Amino acid sequence: MINITNSLQKTHKAARTLQALSNSAIQKLLLDMAKALEEKQATLLKANAGDLSRQAKDNPRNDRLLLNEQRIKNIAASMRKVAKLPDPTGRVLEERILYNGIHLKKIAVPLGVVGAIYESRPNVTFDIAALCLRSRNAAVLKGSSEAADTNAAAVKLIHSVLKAHGLPTALVNLLPPDREVVQQLFEATNYLDVLIPRGSDQLIQFVRQHSRVPVIETGAGVCHVYIEKKANLKKAVDIIVNAKTSRPSVCNAADTILLDKAIAPTVLNALQPPFTAFEVEIFADPAAYKLLKGYPFLRKATKAEFGREFLSLKCAIKIVDGIDEALEHIDTYSTKHSEAIVSEDKKQCARFIREVDAAAVYSNASTRFTDGEEFGLGAEIGISTQKLHARGPFALEKLVTEKWILEGNGQIRK
Repeated sequence: MINITNSLQKTHKAARTLQALSNSAIQKLLLDMAKALEEKQATLLKANAGDLSRQAKDNPRNDRLLLNEQRIKNIAASMRKVAKLPDPTGRVLEERILYNGIHLKKIAVPLGVVGAIYESRPNVTFDIAALCLRSRNAAVLKGSSEAADTNAAAVKLIHSVLKAHGLPTALVNLLPPDREVVQQLFEATNYLDVLIPRGSDQLIQFVRQHSRVPVIETGAGVCHVYIEKKANLKKAVDIIVNAKTSRPSVCNAADTILLDKAIAPTVLNALQPPFTAFEVEIFADPAAYKLLKGYPFLRKATKAEFGREFLSLKCAIKIVDGIDEALEHIDTYSTKHSEAIVSEDKKQCARFIREVDAAAVYSNASTRFTDGEEFGLGAEIGISTQKLHARGPFALEKLVTEKWILEGNGQIRK
């Protein structure tokens, strides 16, 4: 049996070393990691090719697993952006002199040791490592077996840079991909401060139900785009096509299209050519099914399709009788990730933004923008759909907690 206790102890102890580093030293560390990533990309691409070779060629999740030169370039650029962001720790959040003369301050401090359990995506390994180190947190990573070789190569690269800076490699701790370590991770309350799951809803719910370590969720995305009756047709089609097809395997891709009945025939007629080109499989409600007769990839929707995160070139379409029905549908099926309205009616857009309960709400824009880098946050560990501590892109600014500091001169409480 694999025992990770000793490994976690080393990471817990190593976390303190980050507190003594200057801001410029941490920035230099991340910049050197970005440089090393670009210089040694051949090793990483070889490992990634090995992981991909073990997957079924038609697996829609292969896009999440895939690395190429452009994606490595993007990861390195993201690390450089994170390096340039302000240090989130040490900020004075509140300060005053108490009635008894004690000087009180509340400051932002690191969480400590951040654990992450995630599926497939090897870029997450770099994102989490960079965000944790920038915020002076140590990281414990549990990737999936699908990306085992890529993750191992990534962390080996990160360790080489940590060593060059005289820092313990335990600051970024990659656990074995074996499932038997998961329960130990869930019970590591002495060594982990938080645990963040990133992946399918099944993974997230499993972590929520079994972890004794406090969990910050990054939720699954059942995302809706509502086309209101006063929508601009070109905007509507462009937004739907982008939200569904630009990268269908990610959590901010659209899953359900809601069409106002007054505009549905026109929108569906304009939508069919681009959807046919991408071979998007449509699960349509009865009204939409009639209008889409002849579309080559048409299926009848069941209730299950309207609460489904497809993560592929599939979507559900429902025709609604106005904004009230659209809002009711979203309230029923949303996972509170990203929701969008397309309309030229400013009052309806304002109502949608006000009444929809989600981490990100859009008017006249694609849901695909829900991303830490797109929001100017450098990168993110995931998109949080809960309401405690963090909501939306869970990025650098949220990898801190608070500490109260009280400086006195011999005061005692009477």
